[in-house]
Amino acid sequence: METRIGFGWDSHAFKPGVPLRIGGMTLDHPEGLAGHSDGDVLLHAITDALLGAVAAGDIGSFFPPGDPRWKNADSAIFLSLALEELQHAGYRIVNIDTTLVLAAPRIGPHAGEMRARIADLLGIEMEQVSVKAKTPEGLGLDHVAQCHAVALVERANEPDELKSMSEVIESQRQLEDVVEDLLSSVHGIPKRRVVAPAYDTEDIT
Repeated sequence: METRIGFGWDSHAFKPGVPLRIGGMTLDHPEGLAGHSDGDVLLHAITDALLGAVAAGDIGSFFPPGDPRWKNADSAIFLSLALEELQHAGYRIVNIDTTLVLAAPRIGPHAGEMRARIADLLGIEMEQVSVKAKTPEGLGLDHVAQCHAVALVERANEPDELKSMSEVIESQRQLEDVVEDLLSSVHGIPKRRVVAPAYDTEDIT
């Protein structure tokens, strides 16, 4: 069975006045994470790991930070598209391993619930998801949250049976349709018919 590995990393600074979203959950904390979307550093890193496993680009390729549609967007949308990309390339998830690096809040009490939430979003078992946390001792990053993610995937179909979505989608209009369908079904945002500018590869911050 052919296997591949994807690596993802993300970082967001803490910011007062916004909710703290990590792992698809809202945590009780005085500050949240600054970002164009909801700033969920854990889901962003997993998204990039899944996209990287099938060489499908990165999160900014699909969801540019300058696009107003992604303002305060639920990062579950990004994860959903990465999973679609993985499946269309003919792969399935073996396991996800993540490490959060942040001074506070403590992640240990929430790790189990985060694992269950991520497993539910990805349609896999909780035992296939690991969420760990470390403090940034000596790094001077107490006001920043980072996340490292590794995804191990295996081929679920023969190479000729499925192609990646990046090969199947031949135009920006088709990519827009895929993204708008996700927005409509997952985030409840009405579809629009204005073609956005060409995507860049900036990180979604």
